[in-house]
Amino acid sequence: MNEEEEKKMPEDGAAGSVEPPPEAEAAPEAETPQEPAAEAAEEEKSAAAEEPPAEPDWKDRYARTLADFDNYRKRMARDREELAQFAAKDIVKDLLPTVDNLALALEKAENKEDPFVQGVKLAYDGFLKALADHGATPLDSVGEPFDASFHDALAQLPSPDVAEGVVMNEVKRGWLLHGKLLRPAQVVVSSGAPAQPAEA
Repeated sequence: MNEEEEKKMPEDGAAGSVEPPPEAEAAPEAETPQEPAAEAAEEEKSAAAEEPPAEPDWKDRYARTLADFDNYRKRMARDREELAQFAAKDIVKDLLPTVDNLALALEKAENKEDPFVQGVKLAYDGFLKALADHGATPLDSVGEPFDASFHDALAQLPSPDVAEGVVMNEVKRGWLLHGKLLRPAQVVVSSGAPAQPAEA
């Protein structure tokens, strides 16, 4: 090996050395700091999580519970009272036809002083008292304006004395039970004065 080749060897070695890749030599980038708004939001969340839950308003809840219980108590008392009042509804309604027959017998009797008629009247009065004791009262219809809520119109007839729309006759008496309709009255309603015939 001559001197020229020995001089070239170090140069070739230096030239042939492998350089590390740029990625390896580059220093790791510093992490990007979070924005102040995001950091503040996270701090607020953590502070809210650490705060204890708000104490419920026990006085308000207690007052509402008392009011609900009082309403329930009143409703139950009203339901019991209504149940007691209308417990005999079916029995009272079943007695009405008998009362109607007694009233019709007294109406058709010719001699009101007959002992038999007097006995029928006593029975009739006893039924009326028993019905009244249970809250049943007769419904007066004759002379009253027709009301579909309380009257059942069987016919409409002209009348020179009774105004139109007024009950002129009662076929079957109506009854109320504690102020509520038990049986509607069957009535005849006036259609007003009859039409005058045209003059020839």
